[in-house]
Amino acid sequence: MALTGPIVLTDNRYGKSENRIVRFHKENARHEIRDVNVSTTLRGDFAAAYTDGDQRHVLPTDSQKNTAFVFAKKPGLDAIEDYALALGRHFVETIGPVTSARIDVESFGWQRVSVDGAEHDHTWVRQGPEVRTAAVTVTGEGAWVLGGVKDLVLLKSTGSEFADFLVDEYTTLAPTRDRVLATSLTVAWRFAETGGVDWDATYDGIRATLLELFATTYSKAVQQTLYAMGHAVLERFPVLAEIRLTAPNNHHFGYDLARFGMLNADEVFWAADRPYGSIHATLARADAPDAGSAWQP
Repeated sequence: MALTGPIVLTDNRYGKSENRIVRFHKENARHEIRDVNVSTTLRGDFAAAYTDGDQRHVLPTDSQKNTAFVFAKKPGLDAIEDYALALGRHFVETIGPVTSARIDVESFGWQRVSVDGAEHDHTWVRQGPEVRTAAVTVTGEGAWVLGGVKDLVLLKSTGSEFADFLVDEYTTLAPTRDRVLATSLTVAWRFAETGGVDWDATYDGIRATLLELFATTYSKAVQQTLYAMGHAVLERFPVLAEIRLTAPNNHHFGYDLARFGMLNADEVFWAADRPYGSIHATLARADAPDAGSAWQP
């Protein structure tokens, strides 16, 4: 079939990606640190820039970069969600052609170094590999906040099985009633509101819940574990409307030591980095407010 209809620009967006900002608070001898990676994405009346090279409605990405750094000073970079909301509202409310702004923030954790049993005032060691995330979308109609975490690496040596699965002519996997369960979680949760939220305390509580349920849920499959984790988070935090979880199944295979005259009683494993199972789950409240533009990239 030959298509002859006109060719149109159906979507466009642009921004400045991965502005690495480190903000110190030095009001007293004990300094505080915020270490973030900020990306800005704008949507609006930019079609002419693509079709005709007309830049009159285009705010340079360099200007977006400068604004991200300025807002780290004032209003400040405390809770990353508040920072992203302020930055997004600035673009929508002050830059005429902009109809929507999405601000993505990755926050890198640092732990104070202890010297002689006391925390040092201005020295830290990087935590990792997990990264706290926030994605804020602001339009003329409203704002949406996604919190999250990525690269949350978890492992337990037992308390997991995978059996009674569907088998076809190409199935070679043997069922197991005891296996290592390991993953690197990426989780995002949508807030039902944007005001009056203690962002940091909520993040800490959600993270603790994820760890607790991973540890205590006897897992018949990664799918079941994700559901248990997501269900517990929504149950404990009514400020949330929805949660999305992604988990690679980082396989661990018992290594064959019998060739060397040794018994391997589930003690020595080969940790395979690929291929891996990729498991996803989304849970939402039946009365959750509409997601609007929250998940729009």
